[in-house]
Amino acid sequence: MTTTQLPAYEQVKAFVKRQISAGAWRPGDAVPSESALQQQFGISRMTVNRAMKELAVEGVVTRVQGSGTVVAQLHRISTTLALRDIHEEIAERGHHHATRVLTVETARADAALAQVFRLRTGARLFHSVLLHLEDGVAIQLEDRYVNPAAAPGYLGVNFNATTPTSYLLEHAPLTEASYSIEAGLASADEARRLEIKRGDPCLVMTRSTVSGPHVASYARLVHPGMRYSFSGTFQL
Repeated sequence: MTTTQLPAYEQVKAFVKRQISAGAWRPGDAVPSESALQQQFGISRMTVNRAMKELAVEGVVTRVQGSGTVVAQLHRISTTLALRDIHEEIAERGHHHATRVLTVETARADAALAQVFRLRTGARLFHSVLLHLEDGVAIQLEDRYVNPAAAPGYLGVNFNATTPTSYLLEHAPLTEASYSIEAGLASADEARRLEIKRGDPCLVMTRSTVSGPHVASYARLVHPGMRYSFSGTFQL
């Protein structure tokens, strides 16, 4: 779906997020007034107000009574917690990161993926499956789908030289991220690739990212429970 096909309030939200992700607006900078956005987009004040309210709920902007709206100071927390690059994480421990590229291909969105990406069923996606190793031991199985509209060069990336996370942060700048973490049991395929036993406990993260008007990626990250723990820090 192109920006012009989005509902009017979503067009305003996408515009604001693009300005922030491009660095044109930084934390604390004033966002144009609702009347200015109303004139820019040729829509009603009520529609602009809805967009700004939703952006405030999402933590993208902060609305200050009597002072207007500014870019939120805390929007970078999501990056700190949810988007740690596995290569950097391993390097911080003084260990060596390596990648085994298992799959890089074009795929078609089934009904579930179409809903995640806000695309039609059968829409073209990029698909990669990578195994990440720490000092030669498998610690993460990464199964990722990527929207070609957000990262058209994804299939040409050398994933032995860079990680999908690093590439996407550079080429599809983050405006939103969401994730969930749960316990799971390794399937036969996951166990084979991670070199563990079927049914062994795992930590499973599912994560989606948004870049401007596009849902950019959706990843399922499986970690052997005995080899990995999640951690993060809040930076205000």
